[in-house]
Amino acid sequence: MANISLFIGRFQPFHKGHLSVIKGMVKVSDKVLIGIGSSNTHGTPDDPFTREERREMIQRALQEENIIPLYDVTFINLPDMPEEDEAWAKMCLEICENKVTTIWTGNEWTKKSFGSTGIKVQDIKEVPGISATEVRRRLKVGENWKELVPEAVVDYLVEIDGVGRVK
Repeated sequence: MANISLFIGRFQPFHKGHLSVIKGMVKVSDKVLIGIGSSNTHGTPDDPFTREERREMIQRALQEENIIPLYDVTFINLPDMPEEDEAWAKMCLEICENKVTTIWTGNEWTKKSFGSTGIKVQDIKEVPGISATEVRRRLKVGENWKELVPEAVVDYLVEIDGVGRVK
């Protein structure tokens, strides 16, 4: 049976911690699915970027690292839904055609949601000092945010006026 891993995140924006996880995933997975969470939400302080923009920043970063096209990576949009926990987890698995063998997440709610599915949950440890919340905070106040994201994401955020949009 193929090891198909699903990494769920909002990626608001994609940062070096996310990249580190994907680098680990491709070493142990036959296929990596990147689940863009809250794919139906954008234009808010916590979710400033659209699902298309998030996909583009991730794709550029993975191409920069030669992860794409060397590894089998697919993007999946995972919208929020009014029902929570198990219903959301079931919806995510259905979107992935019920082929996922491992969920990769550092989010406690996501871990709990997938807890009753029988799917292995790989716990991700946060890279100290790196989080999308911290990147957005630095973007907002004018501190050095570029050190927290891959170079391709820096370039893309400049291209789409990510700084101005977060402010």
